[in-house]
Amino acid sequence: MAKTNPFQFAQQVRAEAAKVVWPNRREVGLTTMMVLIMASLFAVFFFLVDLGVRFGLETILSLAS
Repeated sequence: MAKTNPFQFAQQVRAEAAKVVWPNRREVGLTTMMVLIMASLFAVFFFLVDLGVRFGLETILSLAS
């Protein structure tokens, strides 16, 4: 592997950083809302699954005793 001197490395880093496309305020807000909505939906889903498993286990254990 070829070695690069620090000056060339810094130039390459600046060239790569110039290629970065940053999201605008609207895109950040939209993706934030999407993440919050999806996290809420998953929380409700797993809450309902947990309730179902709990009900099932309580039913089985009450029948066994």
